Amino acid sequence: MSEKTMTINLKIWRQSNPTAEGKLVDYRVENVSPDMSFLEMIDVLNEQLVHKGEDVIAFDHDCREGICGMCSMMIDGKAHGGYKNTTTCQVHMRLYKDGDTIVIEPFRAQAFPIIKDLTVNRGALDKVIMAGGYITASTGNAQDANAILIPKPIADEAMDAAACIGCGACVASCPNGSAMLFMGAKVSQLALLPQGKVESAKRSLNMVHTHDQLGFGNCTNHAECEATCPKGISIEHIARMNREYLKAAFTYYEKDRSEGGA
Repeated sequence: MSEKTMTINLKIWRQSNPTAEGKLVDYRVENVSPDMSFLEMIDVLNEQLVHKGEDVIAFDHDCREGICGMCSMMIDGKAHGGYKNTTTCQVHMRLYKDGDTIVIEPFRAQAFPIIKDLTVNRGALDKVIMAGGYITASTGNAQDANAILIPKPIADEAMDAAACIGCGACVASCPNGSAMLFMGAKVSQLALLPQGKVESAKRSLNMVHTHDQLGFGNCTNHAECEATCPKGISIEHIARMNREYLKAAFTYYEKDRSEGGA
């Protein structure tokens, strides 16, 4: 008995380079297995385009195991398809029906310029991390695991924040193009642990200022970021980041005033 297959109609954003005018192009993909992942379905389409001598669709992907977050696509207007705690590579075609039409677009945000087709430049997130998402530590052998005792609830919360994979779904989902959830997760990850407290003030100030300079928008509590985050990062981390920032800004303001600054 042969496996039941589907025919899927696609509307895919095609844009040859960052300055070219883009548009949605219609494609028809036949013999799609329900067991295929979403990316495998696009692979099948690209193979068809190769045989026709046409330009294949450019899209980001790497691990295809829900780990790296490279598979950044807007599927029917939702980042990674909008399925709870799921990256695009974890979306399977069994979620769709024979004859369905699916619209596929790149992540859209001022800070994420399009490179080609579905591929965008998410380097702005790396620049936010470079501004303060790290700790200064001496090199050498790692300390024993029990050298610094951390209560389990705090360690668990820090690990939940550290689950962020930096895919940018929060930015693409936010109506303001904000990366506050991404930044909040990185700030929380370090601010909760003793190793990160030494540089906490400098970190929050530098990361927030860099975030704003790169063209990311501000958070207005729509919570679309939390809804589409493939790792289920909570917006509570945004609240902690705001507290860290205000505390740091007040501290530096008082220090500047005491030293005779304006």
